[in-house]
Amino acid sequence: MTTIVARPPPPPGCKDAPSPHLTLNSTACSAPMPVPNKHLPVCPPGPPPGQNVETPPQQSAGVETRSSVTRSRSVAAAAPFISPATTLLFPPDRFPQVSDDPPVYALSASELAQALEHVASQPLPDPKLVFPWLHGLHPENQLQLAFFAPRRRSLRKVPSALRSVCIIKADGDLTTAKLKGAIAPEELLISCEEQRNGTAEPSDSMFHEVDPREGFSVRNFQIQACKMGTVSDIVVYGDKSTSKEALIALAQRIAIAQQGWRTYLMSAGSEPQVLSTFIVDDDFSAFEEKHRQLVAVDSAGLLTDSVVDFFHQERKEMHAMSRASEIAHNVYLGPTPDPTLAPPDSDGPAFDVFIEATDLAHVPDAATLKMATRRLNEKSPVSPLQIEFPSSGSILPPTWSHAEVDGLIAMCQWISQTSRTRHIHRRKRSGDGDSIMLSTTLEPEEKKILIHCTDGYTESTLLGLAYFMYAEGIPVHEAWIRMHVEKGRNFFAYPSDVDLLTSVQPRILQESPHFRGHVLRSASTIKAPSWLSSMDGSLPSRILPYMYLGNLGHANNPDLLRALGIKRILSVGEPVNWLREMKSPRTGRGKGAEAVKWPTEDLLYIDRVQDNGVDPLTEVFEKCLSFIEKGKLDGKATLVHCRVGVSRSATICIAEVMSELGLSFPRAYCFVRARRLNVIIQPHLRFTYELLKWEEQQLEKRGLPIQRELEWATVSREIALMNKPYSRQ
Repeated sequence: MTTIVARPPPPPGCKDAPSPHLTLNSTACSAPMPVPNKHLPVCPPGPPPGQNVETPPQQSAGVETRSSVTRSRSVAAAAPFISPATTLLFPPDRFPQVSDDPPVYALSASELAQALEHVASQPLPDPKLVFPWLHGLHPENQLQLAFFAPRRRSLRKVPSALRSVCIIKADGDLTTAKLKGAIAPEELLISCEEQRNGTAEPSDSMFHEVDPREGFSVRNFQIQACKMGTVSDIVVYGDKSTSKEALIALAQRIAIAQQGWRTYLMSAGSEPQVLSTFIVDDDFSAFEEKHRQLVAVDSAGLLTDSVVDFFHQERKEMHAMSRASEIAHNVYLGPTPDPTLAPPDSDGPAFDVFIEATDLAHVPDAATLKMATRRLNEKSPVSPLQIEFPSSGSILPPTWSHAEVDGLIAMCQWISQTSRTRHIHRRKRSGDGDSIMLSTTLEPEEKKILIHCTDGYTESTLLGLAYFMYAEGIPVHEAWIRMHVEKGRNFFAYPSDVDLLTSVQPRILQESPHFRGHVLRSASTIKAPSWLSSMDGSLPSRILPYMYLGNLGHANNPDLLRALGIKRILSVGEPVNWLREMKSPRTGRGKGAEAVKWPTEDLLYIDRVQDNGVDPLTEVFEKCLSFIEKGKLDGKATLVHCRVGVSRSATICIAEVMSELGLSFPRAYCFVRARRLNVIIQPHLRFTYELLKWEEQQLEKRGLPIQRELEWATVSREIALMNKPYSRQ
């Protein structure tokens, strides 16, 4: 419920305003364990327009408090009547009425399908018409109000352009029989103990007040489903265990909450929206049989793939991005095999050894490796060999032991010996049968090995890089670049991995088959490039072959960018600090030493775009994408960056993926999110909304009708659910 309207006293035992961080009911079957090591970085907002500050302004004078005068004036400024042409559910008179007081109507599965299709085909209102209201403007949150609406009270009105259809599953169990966009009743209605016990009157029903009372945020995704519920016609449905009486009872509670909303608006003399409540007068089987495109989870609790599920889509994209590939002879790097995401590839390698990188593992000792070799020499092993190895970031400086380093080298040696043709010793009797002779032959006993972890790149990076150095006889900086460029692997390494591999580099190279015969001291005198000391382990994230997403630190490491083949830089709101130095010749030591210039035409800086929830990005989409496209045609990869590389620059990358691959916003979002590796992209509310509008433009450009896969409330709810496991709150 919007917070600019006065409210009736809460029912006994209910809180006036529950926490804005609601516990969202998710689809259990589609919510796997969080991907290890990802994190939500802090994205400090920029200043509001006209202010030169980096954070929201402090509480200012003149901000209204929740007095009776304020409530009265706020009510008077509420939304005007919305044209009934915005929904097929208005007017409701053409539907059968199943309750008179309050009014509740019934519709069929087919009528609901038509109504949802109509909503998805209507253009979304311009972002200027719905923001900052969607950010959440609580009358008592003076910090948020001072940032967004210090002078213009009209910004706090309920946007008259918003109207949608909200779907509620009566029992609240969304792990089975879930329709597209469905939410639980508790996400919209305050659920009191008396109501749960059946002792409260239906007239006590009211919507949640979800606008945050304190703090500042431009990423209040968790409140959007409820906010949109207050400007929506609401449809209640159930599964086979839900009686019609239960549907009507819940719909009556919702209708009463809607009446309370309208009553307070009308008491102030405004003309509110006319919103209605419905029940679906069909069994859920009607959707499964005739409208499968609306079924997200079927009655058996299985995902249907008819509706985009963000959790599942991200896992599929991550699995595709990090799929197993060969980094050395018979040695592969990839994700832990998951037949639910990708069936076994009949043309792919059948692995004999699985080495899982995990936080719980210890470095295998000599006895363990010897036993593993003995197991592999069995004529008919029952199943592939399983070995564990410590994950990336688990061998920490300066406390690592000689045993850990010895174990790392021994592991590399064992992998090399196991993956190649080996000397097989066989005993046979001589011709006279009196003596036993030992013969040594070369036989094709090669074994295929997969180094894996959950996401295919984080926990396995330390062992993967160490073995690549060992197998190729190359230093760590060369392994970093070649693993990414030549082998096409996306990976993330911790700073401790950089330190460890740099420190033990001489030992790895001296033991390498490729390095034997060289002067041993040369391994300790390899000069590392300047870019290595400036990196924290992470590389810019390759989103498309010609487009990378990164942070300001990546952009300020031009030597690393060149080594990766990145020759163009798109800076979104955050300029790099080396331009003057790199644009002009620099005299260095030695004959002819001079800095290589970075051509001006390969640089683009987008000014005055802060991550503040106010500055739009839509206006520069075409300019940014044209710059990226020019690089693609010239065979030059582009780095797109802002400060952290998760909001402004991520928004541009999503827009390019939507344009280039023809993906809807939900699919493009998951595509980029999976490829950002160790950090989670966080385009704020307005950028996300702008990308949904961009989806409309892309459809129109292709001559296709507007048809969103998911609506704003559902997109926001899915993002909130995906980020919740990583939140510290």
